Amino acid sequence: MALGFEVIPEDITNRGRIDLTLKTRDRIWIIEFKVDADESPIKQIKEKGYFEKYLGENREIFIVGINFDSHEKNIKNYEFETIVN
Repeated sequence: MALGFEVIPEDITNRGRIDLTLKTRDRIWIIEFKVDADESPIKQIKEKGYFEKYLGENREIFIVGINFDSHEKNIKNYEFETIVN
C-alpha cells in the first residue's frame, strides 16, 4: 500500500472470497493462500471464477497460488498463470 497500489484483503465475490487482490495501474493480481493443502490454490481461483469480476477493467490479470508448509514454516510451492482478458 505504501507504494500506491490498491490492496484488497478478503476481496468478496459472488462465489467466495479472494484471499488477496493487488491492483496496480496496468495489472491485477489475484492471490490465494493455502496451508498444508494438497489441492492447488490456482484450481480454487479458476473453479470459483474469482478473476471474473475484474475482466472488464482492461488490465492484465494474473492468478497466483501459494502453498505454505506449517512444519517447515516456509513456502512449500507456488504457481501463477496469466488470464487472457
